[in-house]
Amino acid sequence: MNIPTETIAVPGLADAAEILIDRWGIPHISAGSTTDVFLAQGFNAARDRLWQLDVWRKRGLGLLAGDLGPAYVERDRAARLLLYRGDMAAEWAEYGPDAAAWTTAFAAGINAYIALVEREPARLPLEFRLLGTRPAPWAAEDVVRCRAHARVRNLDGEIARHNIAARFGIAADRFHKLLQPDWEATLPAGWEALPIPPAVLRCYLLATEPNAIGTGELTDPIAADSAGSNNWALAPSRTTTGRAILASDPHRVHAQPSLRYIAHLTAPGLDVIGAGEAAVPGVSLGHNDRIAFSLTIHPTDQEDLYIYELHPEDPELYRYGEGWERMQRVVEAIPVKGEAARETVLFFTRHGPVLHVDAPTHRAYALRSVRQQPGTAAYMASLHAMRARDWTEYAAALEGWGAPSANHVVADVDGNIGWAAAGMVPIRPSWDGLLPVPGDGRHEWAGLRRSAALPRATNPDCGWLGTANQMNLPPGYDYRAMKTGFEWSDGARYDRLAEALAGDRRWSVAETLALQTDVTCVPARRLCALLVGEGPAVALLRGWDHRLAAESGPAALYEIWFGKHLVPGVMRHWAPEGLAAMVGVPDTQLILGLVEAAAPEARAALFGETLAAAWAEAVARLGPDPAGWAWGRLHQGYFEHPLSRFAPELAGRLDVGPAAKAGSGLTINSNGWRAADFRVVSGVSWRMVVDVGDWDASFTINSPGQSGDPDSPHYRDLFPLWARDAYVPLLFSRAAIEAAAEARIRLVPATGGA
Repeated sequence: MNIPTETIAVPGLADAAEILIDRWGIPHISAGSTTDVFLAQGFNAARDRLWQLDVWRKRGLGLLAGDLGPAYVERDRAARLLLYRGDMAAEWAEYGPDAAAWTTAFAAGINAYIALVEREPARLPLEFRLLGTRPAPWAAEDVVRCRAHARVRNLDGEIARHNIAARFGIAADRFHKLLQPDWEATLPAGWEALPIPPAVLRCYLLATEPNAIGTGELTDPIAADSAGSNNWALAPSRTTTGRAILASDPHRVHAQPSLRYIAHLTAPGLDVIGAGEAAVPGVSLGHNDRIAFSLTIHPTDQEDLYIYELHPEDPELYRYGEGWERMQRVVEAIPVKGEAARETVLFFTRHGPVLHVDAPTHRAYALRSVRQQPGTAAYMASLHAMRARDWTEYAAALEGWGAPSANHVVADVDGNIGWAAAGMVPIRPSWDGLLPVPGDGRHEWAGLRRSAALPRATNPDCGWLGTANQMNLPPGYDYRAMKTGFEWSDGARYDRLAEALAGDRRWSVAETLALQTDVTCVPARRLCALLVGEGPAVALLRGWDHRLAAESGPAALYEIWFGKHLVPGVMRHWAPEGLAAMVGVPDTQLILGLVEAAAPEARAALFGETLAAAWAEAVARLGPDPAGWAWGRLHQGYFEHPLSRFAPELAGRLDVGPAAKAGSGLTINSNGWRAADFRVVSGVSWRMVVDVGDWDASFTINSPGQSGDPDSPHYRDLFPLWARDAYVPLLFSRAAIEAAAEARIRLVPATGGA
């Protein structure tokens, strides 16, 4: 096929490789060896996402201030506290036999593109020119040592629960988080009612919050329920194709460039396509020629806050056992743009990095996390799992899966479907992980559990299995002994999924795509069933179908009511005064349960007050005539580039949107919004539905585009499709790829000084 072709000499290649780019910006990368294909993957990732990669590395290593100035020194220090500082041989071993070699090749590919940019400055992306910065070279260790990018939990929950208990007593935790399965938080031995300073959580969030580049300060919190995910698999007995169908749509905070990047890697012994994060080699969600795989977060408790009594005369000594133990002291220099490097001192206890020292109370606070263990770089275990030939091999590979803790749903060409939870889970003999504990030796981990000790299932009689971050520990699982975690996302998305898939109906690929974009809101149905009395708000909601469609007026009223008035109203009316501010983002399933359990008179009073306020806000925002109201007038997708605030005059070039969106964070079609303006800030950006075995009949979408370069035609081209819940083909066969190709890049080994 005669398509535009560019030939580029690349150091390190053993033989020629090819990047064939289809019309949707998806690269299909092929090479004569796996080492060469990963080198080409790194080169291609830099070609499309160089600035994103550079920020990812500098943020993870604590090097942002060198580009962005002194406002980022605090972020850099926080990120350095979370770096992996352990044995690298043990680290690489967790990810499979080829992980070190493949990651080394991937980093070499990034560096090869950086060298090309240095030779040809016209290739330098706009962001570097705006900031006056340059991309820095990578080492393979950078990919795995950066731990701040992994989604690990539950430090924020521990701190909130501790402070609630210190002020109101542990019984008040019932307004904080619904604990599942049946569980009540108890105070661990040695617990003290001493409030935890805000600086502790601030340090943690500065290191870990998703969009760190736009500001040196913390941004608004995002509801955890809006950052969940869905995946499910249908057995051949439940499909019209006679093959398994797998659906996957992980949700995260929206970013520009997109968090996910789709790629296809082909080499002897390897043929895999799907999505991952641009800075991570391989594919985390997708399929090879035998098996399709997906993941959602399984909300395992993988970290703990330890509180230490400090020696009154030497604050680097903390009480441990019968005596005192000295913190490890690490001195590092943080480069700062426009001034000399700043020296910072990092402290570590036997449990982990010290987030804060509170001198007046002689207390220190340290984080113990699986991040400090070998094998917990986010998604790196996919390098082993993505090569599995069947469910048994995939499940075996999950023993090396450390973080994020995940629900893996898999389907293979033989018609098998399976689910397994995976992740490193601390064994806590003396407490449940829900509150901080003294660091004096009374509360130690007794090792880690791996995937084989966590729940899993294969080929259920109902013909389907799936997850949506809901509480999914099966009946009979000894959760009281295992104590894997008690804080789960709202089950509304899974409830709707289970409702739709009940029975023995057979599903087509098209119907699966439609279910993936479903906007039926189960909590809305439950709440509207409780409405009594008359009035325009009650009348509008009573006749509604409970679908959060973009064109729906009742949907607009409901979301204003539920998110802006009912949820805070429950806390204001029924929780102790002052507790709401300590809870932060409320637990929506807990709120719904409180409303349903309330006395009818109390509930009617709450509904009357909050519905009236919601109606007034709807009128103010959408006009006096409800016939003209529409959820999509408020609820709009918008991908904001972090540099828009640096260069607002370029916002039209850098940002993408707006577009009306349906759904919410509690519908299968997940589009979580922020309270200030209803902008969609989290949820779906990448999706996939796979007809397992008929690979070219599979579909995907990324948003706003595959490329992170504002000058690329693939920077925003997928956004209109994403906005209307459409898809593009996820092509796998060579013939289909060739037919859809728009460009070819030939990579050849560099010779001499090239």
